[in-house]
Amino acid sequence: MLDREGFRPNVGIILLNAQNEVWWGKRVREHSWQFPQGGIKYGETPEQAMYRELEEEIGLRHEHVKIVGRTRDWLRYEVPDHFIKREIRGHYRGQKQIWFLLRMVARDNDVNLRLTDHPEFDAWRWHDYWVPLDCVIEFKRDVYQRALQELSRFLTWPAAGGHTHERRHIARYLRQPHAPRHAVAEPETAAAEPDCAPEPQLAPAKE
Repeated sequence: MLDREGFRPNVGIILLNAQNEVWWGKRVREHSWQFPQGGIKYGETPEQAMYRELEEEIGLRHEHVKIVGRTRDWLRYEVPDHFIKREIRGHYRGQKQIWFLLRMVARDNDVNLRLTDHPEFDAWRWHDYWVPLDCVIEFKRDVYQRALQELSRFLTWPAAGGHTHERRHIARYLRQPHAPRHAVAEPETAAAEPDCAPEPQLAPAKE
């Protein structure tokens, strides 16, 4: 489903914990990290699509989160031709997204990366709100920055905790990770950007 300009309607999800850290997922078999996102199906509202994608991608349901805010309008990004399937080149330009800011009211072990047969992520972690954009595939970085900036107006910081820069971030992995393949994202590796890479102490994700 494309609009007249060739953009597919889509939702993006920024999920917060109690410390205003964001859920940060590592794409399956790649060195790139991103927020959950997905297309809006015909007949769905953006909110309905958000709840569906939230469950499909990270296993959380309606009762596990509260909506804090959303972007006022669509945020667009164009996809480079070499990432577009040949049969839709010339018609498809990219994504237009409504971004939702959610507060997680469930436990960490309620996250389930294996709910579907084709998981989007093979690891996840909590990260400070201002995520390192170098970890994100290049053509999405501007939208990430605009979404984070617009939605930051909804944040309230814990009185005692403030920003949690010293909090230990531990990556949670699938128990049976997929075999590695070439990343389709940036030429930078996880080693070149330490904040992108998972830490050595690992806790398995719930299956």
